[in-house]
Amino acid sequence: MVNEDVDMVEARGALGDFGVLPGHTTFLTTIVPCEVRFMTEGKTRHVSAGGGFAEVKDNEVTMLLDAAEFPEEVDLERAKRALQRAETALKELSSDDREYRVFEGALLRAITRISTAENSIG
Repeated sequence: MVNEDVDMVEARGALGDFGVLPGHTTFLTTIVPCEVRFMTEGKTRHVSAGGGFAEVKDNEVTMLLDAAEFPEEVDLERAKRALQRAETALKELSSDDREYRVFEGALLRAITRISTAENSIG
């Protein structure tokens, strides 16, 4: 959980990337698995988000996420294994198959976790 004053929040909603600065208009959106970034005093922090919802209201951003991990919390080897499993399954499934969307989501979450962890290293 993050509860602090920040200068800006960036994330990816169902309609694309968005950024929130002080005084932003009120809105509600879904969050797709993505790397959420928030800045304060010139420093950027990253969080791997598994999807959920975001509300911007009265100079506050509230996110209800399925999962959230700071880079140091990501088990990189586990995320890489999940990526391999999802890639393998997607090669074997038709896009009409019920499980296709499940593995597509797993792939996106694994990519997000890996990206978040690796961005903190470099």
